[in-house]
Amino acid sequence: MTAPSAAARRDDSAPAARAQHDQMANAIRALAMDAVEQAKSGHPGLPMGAADIATVLFTRVLKLDAADPAWPDRDRFVLSAGHGSMLLYSLLHLLGYEGMTLDQLKRFRQIGSLTPGHPEHGHTPGVETTTGPLGQGLGNAVGMALAERMLAAQFGEDLVDHRTYVLASDGDLMEGISQEAIALAGHLKLHKLIVLFDDNGISIDGPLSLADSVDQVKRFEAAGWAASRVDGHDPDAIHRALVAAQASDRPTLIACKTTIGFGAPKKAGTSKAHGEPLGAEELAGAKQALGLASTAFEVPQEAVAAWRAAGTRGRGARTEWQQRLALKPADIRGELNRRLAGKRPAGLDQAVAALKDKLAAAPATVATRKASETALEVLTEAVPELVLGSADLTPSNNTRTKNLNIITPGTYDGRYIHYGIREHGMASAMNGIALHGGFVPCGATFLVFTDYARPAMRLAALMGLPAIYVMTHDSIGLGEDGPTHQPVEHLAALRAIPNMRVFRPADAIETAECWQLALARTDGPTVLALTRQNLAPARKDAGPNRCAEGAYELAPADGAAEVSLFASGSEVEIALAAQALLKQKGVAARVVSVPSLELFLAQPDSKRRAVIGAAKANVAVEAAVRWGWDAVIGADGAFVGMSTFGASAPHKDLYKHFGITPEKVADAALAKLGRLKDAPRVTI
Repeated sequence: MTAPSAAARRDDSAPAARAQHDQMANAIRALAMDAVEQAKSGHPGLPMGAADIATVLFTRVLKLDAADPAWPDRDRFVLSAGHGSMLLYSLLHLLGYEGMTLDQLKRFRQIGSLTPGHPEHGHTPGVETTTGPLGQGLGNAVGMALAERMLAAQFGEDLVDHRTYVLASDGDLMEGISQEAIALAGHLKLHKLIVLFDDNGISIDGPLSLADSVDQVKRFEAAGWAASRVDGHDPDAIHRALVAAQASDRPTLIACKTTIGFGAPKKAGTSKAHGEPLGAEELAGAKQALGLASTAFEVPQEAVAAWRAAGTRGRGARTEWQQRLALKPADIRGELNRRLAGKRPAGLDQAVAALKDKLAAAPATVATRKASETALEVLTEAVPELVLGSADLTPSNNTRTKNLNIITPGTYDGRYIHYGIREHGMASAMNGIALHGGFVPCGATFLVFTDYARPAMRLAALMGLPAIYVMTHDSIGLGEDGPTHQPVEHLAALRAIPNMRVFRPADAIETAECWQLALARTDGPTVLALTRQNLAPARKDAGPNRCAEGAYELAPADGAAEVSLFASGSEVEIALAAQALLKQKGVAARVVSVPSLELFLAQPDSKRRAVIGAAKANVAVEAAVRWGWDAVIGADGAFVGMSTFGASAPHKDLYKHFGITPEKVADAALAKLGRLKDAPRVTI
């Protein structure tokens, strides 16, 4: 096979000879079977069944250049069915992606290899997103397709013109997130999103009919998609469906009827082909049936050459794109390159400094969700790539500023996304937006509903994506909605996620500083936990960003401190009031604000010790569970907070009811000093 000319479009319909197609598809099958067999672990069934789909997509449709996996205007391919990772690894090897050697395939699922059990973005070149938790890839792809349309609206389709393709399994479409994702994509008319459904009718338990009878074509059509069915082993039928999808004014589902484990004499079409090696006898039989060499990892040189040619088919398009970019005015070219590189605007720090000066000059008692809105009025101007949204709680989350237009179906030049009541889908789409590049996604809901968004938030942390979550109504302080809406364990749960950074600011100045840190971060996600209730100003000065080290002494003791009081967010004002009460009793106390517990714990030991201090008694107060605070106050420190779920009442009544008051904090300190006859019960 000769590579198409540079002028050839990605919808080039010149069909490859069926014999050559079969040889190329069987090369995928051979490598996948052998890698799984050697690892004695993995999923051979999907690569064997979907090899024909992948061969058509990558050799006749997809716009790519294996020499530049990060070329911005490449088409994106998302293997949502991440368990079938050997399909993708085989493709990357055959196409000629640097580093994906045959040795890497032989080291499938081994420590340090580029071929982990499920694809990992940032670890393996050519992997667009980390997949494995089913449905996540589909949600990511919606975000990628949306980001493409948004970037094209801002920079023009001569610079931004690519599609997002997804290979999804039955499992992806059964997961609840899939409904959130496809509903959003259909509503927004993301016509450059194409999903190839590996419709093999098999799950781990056996036939899909054991648990599911949904007509996926009708389901997608009901969500505003174009949808069709094809024979997943007929390359020309697959190609015709893809060409039609490229011309659609809606996102498209192509349900490809396939046989899982295609070619295996006994296990094909059964759950036995899904998640375990074929075994020596079945492997030999499959290779014989497919006309493959019996030697492990042996692929005909003609097939390799044809695949390597496919890996260069987009080189001309990439060169032409680079030439078009070079001809753009320097300001446009520089801005696009800056945003795609993930670099923040030079004016961010100055904008925050000016805002802090203004807040210090006119301190106000406001909820931190309102303080966040005030900050965003400035930050959305300073950071044009900041894209905001909410899961149907915009008036409560305060995330839409006056200067932001709404993204609507077919109109993508706005910067505000109404995600609907789809927390899981929102967080997953945000990952896709971040992965695509050019934008910093920020999504919002109530902190308690991180329960719904957590799987995607965890993957953002795993991938190191700079997503920002505005999570308001952050404690029992939300009041009357009661325990169903009052987060108690959620701060601890989020802090437990590696690489997740949680901020809980105490007032407007801290909120501005936390926003600055969230936007400056490029190696992972950030949660801003914000209050519904108003908070008195805790900081009177602007100065440097004191939240940057996670904790700092807000109010020093009058003399040598006997007590250190640690607090975050809304409880900082309680700690300050407790400090005053202790002073009346002749006890010197200091107050330490802890806007980010995990950021503080990441500081060098000397800095941590200096902030924690050497007081006789340490007391922490937070309207949440104790988990995590022992690293600051010690196992013998006192904690004033929650050990149960909340209740329904006005927030001031709730704080009194649960004993989160200045008096209780002062009593806890006195008890630790042995100066209180009847020591209070403190949360453990």
